[in-house]
Amino acid sequence: MQTGRKKWKIYVIHHSHTDIGYTERQEKIEQYHVDFIRQAVDICEASHKGERPEWKGFKWTCETFWAVEKFLEEASDAEKERFVAALHRGDIELSGTYLNMTELIQYELLAEMVARAGKFAEPYGLRVRSAMTADINGYSWGYAEALADAGIEHLLSCIHTHHGMFAIGRKQFPFYWEAPNGKRLLVWSGEHYMMGNDLGLNPDGTLSYTIRDETPVWGIAEDHWKLAETRVSRYLEQLDKEGYPYDFVLVNVMGLLRDNAAPNGRIASFVREWNAKHGDRVELEMTTLNRYFDLVKQQDAEIPVYRGDWPDWWSDGVASTAMHTQIFRNAQRTLSVVKRLDPEGKSVQANEMKEAEQQLIMYAEHTWGYHSSISEPWHPMVQELGVRKEAYAANASRLAYRSLDKVLRTQGDALLRANRAFTYTVVNSFDYPVEDLAFFYLEEQWEADYFRNGLEVVDEQTGEVVPHQQEKVSRGYQIAIMAKLGAREEKRYAIRSAAARAAGRTTSSTRLIGNDRIQDVRDLLPLAQDPDRIMITENSIESADVRIAWQRGAGIVSWVNKRTGKELIDSEQACGAFTPVYEVTKGEHGDQTTVRRIMGRNRKGMNVQRDFGRLSGVKAITNGALYGIVELTYQVEGMSHYSLFLKVYKDQPRVDVSVRMHKTSVWEPENVYVSLPFLREDNGELWLEKAGAAIRPGIDQIPGTLTDFYCIQEGLALVAPTGGLALATPDTPLMQTGPLEFGERRVQGQAPQEERKSLYAWVLTNYWETNFKATLGGFYEFRYTLQWGERFCTAEQAVRANHSVNAGTVAFRSK
Repeated sequence: MQTGRKKWKIYVIHHSHTDIGYTERQEKIEQYHVDFIRQAVDICEASHKGERPEWKGFKWTCETFWAVEKFLEEASDAEKERFVAALHRGDIELSGTYLNMTELIQYELLAEMVARAGKFAEPYGLRVRSAMTADINGYSWGYAEALADAGIEHLLSCIHTHHGMFAIGRKQFPFYWEAPNGKRLLVWSGEHYMMGNDLGLNPDGTLSYTIRDETPVWGIAEDHWKLAETRVSRYLEQLDKEGYPYDFVLVNVMGLLRDNAAPNGRIASFVREWNAKHGDRVELEMTTLNRYFDLVKQQDAEIPVYRGDWPDWWSDGVASTAMHTQIFRNAQRTLSVVKRLDPEGKSVQANEMKEAEQQLIMYAEHTWGYHSSISEPWHPMVQELGVRKEAYAANASRLAYRSLDKVLRTQGDALLRANRAFTYTVVNSFDYPVEDLAFFYLEEQWEADYFRNGLEVVDEQTGEVVPHQQEKVSRGYQIAIMAKLGAREEKRYAIRSAAARAAGRTTSSTRLIGNDRIQDVRDLLPLAQDPDRIMITENSIESADVRIAWQRGAGIVSWVNKRTGKELIDSEQACGAFTPVYEVTKGEHGDQTTVRRIMGRNRKGMNVQRDFGRLSGVKAITNGALYGIVELTYQVEGMSHYSLFLKVYKDQPRVDVSVRMHKTSVWEPENVYVSLPFLREDNGELWLEKAGAAIRPGIDQIPGTLTDFYCIQEGLALVAPTGGLALATPDTPLMQTGPLEFGERRVQGQAPQEERKSLYAWVLTNYWETNFKATLGGFYEFRYTLQWGERFCTAEQAVRANHSVNAGTVAFRSK
């Protein structure tokens, strides 16, 4: 075996990659991982007692603490003692990773999650200093801070480069990742988590995934020793050619040829046999995370430091189940409201909050369905696992709202009964002032009958009559007021009969609208008694703060800040504001997997068909004391319906947008985007709120990371010293900043910062060839709120605004 002049040492991390729902039912996978820990303890003890001397040196790393939690829930006291003894011996080691996650989870829950392993270990005199992840392609910047704050010093990242890529431009490479608070993690950017199987280190499971030969091997090799000797030699020679600075390297190995694999003592046996044969040139040793990172820190080679976000290439699965992602995000937001209203847990018990949080965690875990979801979407396992995954979001929603109901009952929520008073409480749950709509409801016609002659809303404290706007909605009648509340402030309002019934509408001698009820000519003279009224015509909607104009076909082409005269839409972008963009890539002969597999990092094929929506209709919906609403209807491929509802506020520089669509069911790989062309160089820097930190895409990132799209939290902002805009995105977390066109993808460091970027909400996708939901068909509504003005001169101000409008005020019928 030729390995060059130096002696090599290959360190081996043995673990089981945790994929909850990819290979089996979720509850079956839970059983597997509980039993894997039992098996690992048995193997360790058998080697120590001399019962299996060939297993001496066996080490096991618990990839996720979730598996340990489940083991501890089931284990007897004796089993727990044996497990802790193995931890003390160093035969088994805990990873600080709770589960391999997407970037959906918010920072507070993320931080609590990664601290769980350390909290378990501390009473036993153990420290969790290292974490490992597998099969995910990045992390929000706040993840580094959460790990560091939990006492974790090291992170092993086993990137899976299918539809993704490793950072920094190379693997098998250490660097310090500096968190937003300045703390640092030592990261080892490693190989795929089954690289040891590719190298032949497990006689029971050889893989040809990362390493390719003329005759690929998947399973048991005919000549295992020849394969291992050949591949190990080639691999180490390649490292030498690439200027690899160490004489040791780390690889991961699985006990079986699958995710969620059992521990295997035969790996330890092979290590001993290899060392007896080749140990003078290439030595193998099973190890743990702490031991390996301590070794790295002892070396003389310089380790670089990088600061910034590490966007995850694999967060895009959240858009394959967009409705449930929307439900998840609303549940997560609602649970945050509960925590702010009940900070001491007087109304909602800790175990109730934890169960809701656990459902959120399980939905945000990186597995997005059964492995044959695309190739056989009718399969019972595909259907069952998909429903169970989606159920995590539904359960989180139910538990979050149950908790909110408990809090509101303690604050005086008046449940449904006869002769309820028409009094309402509005609460600002934030520790900063907000000004937002509050909604009161009259239950169907029988309550509305009390106000046949009209109604008015009164501030109970001041006695002031408050402007309101009334609409018929599905649950009865909605009465909206604009509530201005200080930090944590609570106000009470009452609805009473109006002094006089509102007069009917009378024809105006100054409004240029015909008897056909069409207004396609702008008024020449403003109404003296209402100069700030909202004007709706066939071509525009206008308030004192904004004029939004559209054109047939092109859609919304102008969005003018009337206070400054500044145009907020970038005219050089491909399409108008909130225009739908539909993509489909056809496969040959109906092959739905191959066409997806070869897409690489493009998320579409070279033959992609792209269609931009065309504005085809306009309709005024309402126009009242607080806001006006207009509906724009579009024609676009892939959908039987697409419309925008623009809610323009009378006294605020704010527009709420509802995107409603009926997506047809298509098996081919598709993408749906919503255009957000509010990106102008003279309008300041683009900021995206990620979990734990706001970042500037293309600037606050480590080299070699994803720049095409990002998974964000509550919204984004364009910020300049003179002001800017905040865009809240409560339902759609994926933001596309790279070009839509198929082509060479560029990572951080390859594209000039001054390059003009596009911006789209990436709302739907089913491009992945294994475990995404095959069809995107169905009804959707995605909401956005755009605010602008001088106050958005910092990212912090915009983040606050996005959080408050997404959560809204808390309003309830009170006693």
